Amino acid sequence: MNEQANIGLLKQAYDAYDKGDIPRLLGLLAQDIEWELPEVEGIPFTGKRHGVSQVADFFRVLADCQDTREFRADRFIGQDDQVVVLGHGTFTVKATGAEYGSDWCHVIRVAGGKIASFREYADTHRAAQAYQGQGAGAAAGKGATRPAIH
Repeated sequence: MNEQANIGLLKQAYDAYDKGDIPRLLGLLAQDIEWELPEVEGIPFTGKRHGVSQVADFFRVLADCQDTREFRADRFIGQDDQVVVLGHGTFTVKATGAEYGSDWCHVIRVAGGKIASFREYADTHRAAQAYQGQGAGAAAGKGATRPAIH
């Protein structure tokens, strides 16, 4: 696949997520996908996963833990088999009611017309605070932006 085809595949995936169509999103993944978010203590959907069934579990746990208030992919940059997606998200932690958000970067590899690997880069500090119940109020009081994990 060329870069534009890879970007088109990723736009389909982000559209599926945006519409809550997780089955369609999972259909775009390679069976042996590698999925990784920074490991954050106290946030159960973080860390590494392998295979479509574990990624499906990621989305289940994610939905159990937090509500998405905003999630947008702003820019897609493709080169060879890699696509970098830059975006922003804002989330509310169900257990604490705290809100957090920030810009994020996803690095995705495409192979055989499927998403073969996904890695997220985000500032996880405010997310950790939100999961500990120190979210929006604490962050706003310090005048800092609130980073996201997604």
